[in-house]
Amino acid sequence: MKLSIVIVNYNVKHFIEQCLHSVYSALKGIEAEVFVVDNNSVDGSVALIKEKFPQVILIENKVNTGFSKANNQAIRVSIGQYVLLLNPDTVVQEDTFTKTLAFMDAHPDAGGLGVKMVDGKGNFLPESKRGLPTPEVAFYKIFGLSKFFPKSKRFGRYHLTYLDKNKTHSIDVLSGAFMLLRAETLAQCGLLDEEYFMYGEDIDLSYRIILSGYKNYYFPDTCIIHYKGESTKKSSVNYVLVFYRAMAIFARKHFSQNRAKLFSILIHFAIYLRAGASIGWRMVKQIALPALDFALIFGGLFAVKEFYEKNVKFISGDGSYIEHLVKWAFLVYSAIWVLSVFLNGGYDKPVKLRKIMQGVVTGMAVILIGYSLLPEAYRFSRAIILLGSASTLLSLLLVRLVFHALKLKGFILNEDLRKRIAIVGNVDEYERVVSVLKETSVKPAFIGFVSINEQTDNQLGNINQLNEIIEVHQIQEIIFCSKNISSQQIINYMLQLVSVEVDFKIAPPESISIIGSNSIDTAGDDLYVIDFNSVSKPYNKRKKRIFDMAMSLVLLAILPIVIFAEKKPIHFLANLLLVLVGAKTWVGYEANADPRLPSIKKSVLSPNQHIKSTDKEYLNKLNLAYAKDYKTENDLKTIMKNFRALGN
Repeated sequence: MKLSIVIVNYNVKHFIEQCLHSVYSALKGIEAEVFVVDNNSVDGSVALIKEKFPQVILIENKVNTGFSKANNQAIRVSIGQYVLLLNPDTVVQEDTFTKTLAFMDAHPDAGGLGVKMVDGKGNFLPESKRGLPTPEVAFYKIFGLSKFFPKSKRFGRYHLTYLDKNKTHSIDVLSGAFMLLRAETLAQCGLLDEEYFMYGEDIDLSYRIILSGYKNYYFPDTCIIHYKGESTKKSSVNYVLVFYRAMAIFARKHFSQNRAKLFSILIHFAIYLRAGASIGWRMVKQIALPALDFALIFGGLFAVKEFYEKNVKFISGDGSYIEHLVKWAFLVYSAIWVLSVFLNGGYDKPVKLRKIMQGVVTGMAVILIGYSLLPEAYRFSRAIILLGSASTLLSLLLVRLVFHALKLKGFILNEDLRKRIAIVGNVDEYERVVSVLKETSVKPAFIGFVSINEQTDNQLGNINQLNEIIEVHQIQEIIFCSKNISSQQIINYMLQLVSVEVDFKIAPPESISIIGSNSIDTAGDDLYVIDFNSVSKPYNKRKKRIFDMAMSLVLLAILPIVIFAEKKPIHFLANLLLVLVGAKTWVGYEANADPRLPSIKKSVLSPNQHIKSTDKEYLNKLNLAYAKDYKTENDLKTIMKNFRALGN
């Protein structure tokens, strides 16, 4: 056996499908075995692999064992002369294995080999070649010197940025996304160190390869796509902690005591620095706009009060409103308006002015209702509420218009978010991909057909005219049909068009997914799959909560009437209070619903309430139908049909 390929999968179903398609296309003429070790995925990965790739040697773990252990499971039973550790979020070229194996055969000193990697937009990934993270190198990386002086042999050692990315080089560290290893080297230096859960194990193994007398090579004569970051979010605090702890393990193992101490100090400093920055930035992003809105609303209310005081007669002796009463009232008003805008989707991206208007009007209605219920001593002016509503709406809209003028992401108004898409393939695949797009949430403004070699009346042109097609038709996104175009061609076109403002996606054959990624920062954000109106979507969660609150308030208002209609009035009152505070929802799943369904609160009723079947499979199908196509009107119908059972 020439080659054993090991892929560790964890909840990246659509990406591993494309990866395996490219792997088997590249294995033609090569005696090889392909292992997939699944770390207890819950996204249907295992079922997909069994159905579409029965030739894969599948190892199903019942827990997430981590990257190192999972790889070692397959390596121990592999029989190939070479072992390739490959990430599931990669696409290899048809010549990748042929060229890399030939290089390894011709260079017996090569213990490991990595290749040139690009992200989903064709941008070169610097981790394709890396230096050993010594304390000095880590210092330059942590404090940004490697970024500011990339061509310096002193400061640029982390990613070896001073080396030509288009030439073969001997390097220190290979990327775990693609590590081609000689089996005899692994027998000599050992397998992946299982002390590493994720990250750092590739650095550790690369270093041990060098210590065993072999070399690691960077080989740019073939190129792969790496949709970096699908399994983890690299801005998360968890990633920072896991990554830098892995570096600390490496230092403890391989550096002298003094150097390890120095490295440990740097690492812990980096952990606190990066984790603090990550938490801080995330909080700033989440609360900055609501906080700004709150301040503007609060300030606007005082401005309205000052204006109004000069034009009316007041109850208080000094001709003005009672200050402490006003202050607390305005704080409450501001909070209600911000919350109302949030519940109406006013903070969703891209921004929609209509949702902000709805939020302000809803907030005004809530404030006026609350005001009318207050004792006379605590009421001071409906007019200020009305004028304050106007100032709130004006200030919130003005902020969005300013952000629009600054062209901030997510704040471009009247932007045609429907993309202009060109699909590259043959006629049959073009029609199939168009049908998939129609079933997703994507509503393209334009879809054009680019043929490979066919000439038809409705095509935009030939694949060799992609540059001109993009310019003339203002194409924003290219979808390549991998059934008709080789991975090598796809990557070549991505590299040729890397300077053009266009996104790329790949449509695997016979798949309901279309895969892409704009950059390493947005990896995973651009995946088209057949869209269901899932109850777990933020918009639907808000709708469901608003419905629950509205229904509870209605029931509370007519309580003297409905209490006598309920079979269990005491339980009904308890449910009413629990739904109001958010501990329950009026409609949801059966008590023993499939745990893999989207999580929602414990429910009073279920959509299956009127069905007397005990068939679990049938009831689960009904629960699934409720989960994947949520509508508030269905909740209302369930309540109306089972009105006397609200005390369940």
